[in-house]
Parts: sequence; structure tokens; C-alpha cells
Amino acid sequence: MVESVSVSVAVEEWPLRVPFRISRGARTKATVVVCTVEGGGMQGHGECVPYARYGETVESVMDEIRSLPPVDLAACGTMELHQALLTMLPPGAARNAIDCALWDLNAKRGHRHVYTMVCEGPPRPLVTALTLSLDTPEAMADAARVVADRSLLKIKLGGDRDDIARMHAVVANAPNSRLIVDANESWTEDNLTEFLLEAARLHVALVEQPLPVGKDAILATIPHPVPICADESAHVTTDLDGLGGRYDVVNIKLDKTGGLTEALTMRAKARELGFGVMVGCMVGSSLAMAPAVLLAQDADYVDLDGPLLLAADRHPALHYYGSTVSPPQPSLWG
Repeated sequence: MVESVSVSVAVEEWPLRVPFRISRGARTKATVVVCTVEGGGMQGHGECVPYARYGETVESVMDEIRSLPPVDLAACGTMELHQALLTMLPPGAARNAIDCALWDLNAKRGHRHVYTMVCEGPPRPLVTALTLSLDTPEAMADAARVVADRSLLKIKLGGDRDDIARMHAVVANAPNSRLIVDANESWTEDNLTEFLLEAARLHVALVEQPLPVGKDAILATIPHPVPICADESAHVTTDLDGLGGRYDVVNIKLDKTGGLTEALTMRAKARELGFGVMVGCMVGSSLAMAPAVLLAQDADYVDLDGPLLLAADRHPALHYYGSTVSPPQPSLWG
């Protein structure tokens, strides 16, 4: 008799330490969907973050997961099943949750770690960025001063004239930190060159998604005094061919790719095409970050600070120490 894997979903809300603002708005909590797959007396878990920017809601993500046909337990550890998910569900949060849950279940059933399947060696702690949300230059100066011991900071910008003051404020108050600036599509062709040049003068390490998706062709025709990273413009592997010349780095997020399976393919293709790699995240708990920590083992930039923005994380959790995040323990995931 064929034994099927049971699939269940649950919504969780995680209050944030302080309100988190980007150019598109603010939030006070992280709302996540947790997928649990169970078979053979074991459970696998995966977490995703529905994202309105990509047309997702909690309800639509849960409906997508529930729409999946029954999964044969005997097949749940095969790459054929993971590849089948790529045709059953579109890229996005729902596919991420089920894909990562199946990786977790497969590892438990096989009494092995996911890292043995996806990493070249035992995973190591990684330096992750810590994100400062969008605020006034004065407030961002205060925030930077508190975390000036961090080796890598990322700041959210808003597209107005204060962005220059915001960059100066953070650099002045965290002078020993490398800096990533993330405009979240808020810059324009009119201010792009000026803002990029100012970022270069301040020795900013990376500028993330300065222009809106579909309005970024100009990036192929202007100098890049600072490397430019694609985030909203880069979701899956097939997006990469159209980014050459416009971007220097791509931000791979599991909630965009639709899980670890596609993310691994995208990372390999990005390297083949000569892109630098950032591994980033939405604001979620340690369960969402865990597979991304394995993906990020050879990344040029790591931005997996979601749990640090929460008032409290789940237990067990990833271990954050200073600027580093350690690989997941099997009790959490993988």
C-alpha cells in the first residue's frame, strides 16, 4: 500500500522589536506560514513569508500548499519530487515552505544532515548583515551608534533627498562597519547617478535594487562606482540571463525562488554567469533562515538577520553571536 505524506499549514505571528520600515511601508510583526509534512512517524518543517509586493497573501499561500496532490512517502526524498514541485507550484513563498519541509523530512528519514547533500563540507558560521530600517537621518545615526561594533550593516533608504544624509549619518556613527544600502526600488533615473557617486565616496560596499523592476535598463549604460545588486529583479534562474550588464550581484532569497532546490540551481547559474551572490531573507524566524544558512556557505554577502529583528525567536533557534550566525542544528531544521 502506498503511504502518503500528510501536509498541514499554520499561520504564526512574531512581533518585532521595533517597527521595521522600508520605502514601501512599515510593519510591527512578521506573519509567517509554517508547513509541516509528516510521514513514517517523522515530521519535516518549512517556513515562508507571504509578500504582498509579489502578489501573495497568507490565504493565497496556504491555499497553494493545500492544493498539492498527495505525495508518496517513498518519493519524498528524491530530487524528482523536488523538481516536480517546480511544475506544481509557481516560484514564491508556498513552494518554499513545502520544498524546505521535504528537505527536512528527507534528512530525518535518512538519518543524515541536509548539509551533506548541498554543501562541499561541514557548514561554518557566517558573518551576516544587520539591517537598520528606514527613518530620519538623526534616528538612523542613533541606531547605527548602538550597533557600531557590527562588521556588516545594511540600511534601508527611501528615494528622497534625505538618502544622502542617511548614508552619511550611518557611516559617521559606525565607521568601522562595511555598509550595504538597499533602496527597495525607490531611486529614479534622475537621482541614480548622484546617489551612486555619493555611495562610492562613502565606500559603500553594495547598492541593492536602486530602481524599480522594469525601469532598470539604464543600469547597463552607466558606470557602477559601487557594485549593484538585483533583488526584486531576480527571482529564479531564468531571470539571470536578462540581468547581465545591469547588475553585478544577485540576491537569492528562498521565498522568491520557491525553495532550496531552485535556489541551489540559481546560485550555480549565477556563478557561471559571473555574478556575485548575496543570500538574503524576508523577516521571519530561525526556521526560515536555517536552509538559507546552508545556501550561503559560499556567498559574497549574507543578509540573514530576520530573527534579530523579532522581539523573540522560536525555540530551538539559530545561534547568533556578534555579527555571525551558526549553521542550524537538526533539532531546528535539516
